[in-house]
Amino acid sequence: MHEVLHHLGYLAGGLGTTLELSLLGFAGAVVLGTLLTVMRVSPILPLRVLGTLYVEVFRNVPLLAFLVLFVFGLPDAGITYSLFTSEAICLALYFAGYVCEAVRAGINAVPVGQAEAARAIGMTFGQSLALVILPQAFRTMVQPLANVFIGVVLSSSLGAAVGVSELIGRTQWLDLQYDEPVPTFLLATVGYVLITLAVGLLAGRLQKRMAVRR
Repeated sequence: MHEVLHHLGYLAGGLGTTLELSLLGFAGAVVLGTLLTVMRVSPILPLRVLGTLYVEVFRNVPLLAFLVLFVFGLPDAGITYSLFTSEAICLALYFAGYVCEAVRAGINAVPVGQAEAARAIGMTFGQSLALVILPQAFRTMVQPLANVFIGVVLSSSLGAAVGVSELIGRTQWLDLQYDEPVPTFLLATVGYVLITLAVGLLAGRLQKRMAVRR
């Protein structure tokens, strides 16, 4: 136990890497997921089909399998990224489908009359979506998007399977060095719980603040 406590700084570095991966992966997922949502609610049939196909494919593939294929398959095609970048990209691509569904559910919660009113005053599809529907829909998206972020944080631990030195990766290294699985993984668990509790708290406060503004 003493050796493990002596390496708290090393674990803290892993926690920092986990946070960086999660923030980058989630930011990418939000951008791509929002674009997918626009495709799925678009009046253009091919775009709706493409958006639906993307979401269905990624929601039915295990993230670990996708990560392994990405990390070890792309170099065979002459495309190489660092392990950190590869995992961040995989998290963004994978969770974009979940963000898409959260945003689409928020859009569906907006009364149809809002879109009809926007069209009645001459707004295009893009204008009504960006200026009328999405701002209202965001009020109902806060908690679902927070849940997606928590999913990204917890799933970032899969990076240890391909050699990313994030929190679980460093925990495994300490366990191999000192054969202390209980204290090392207990400390890692505390790190994940602190992050997810903080996200839940922030999401709750943001949702309350936006509810007051209605």
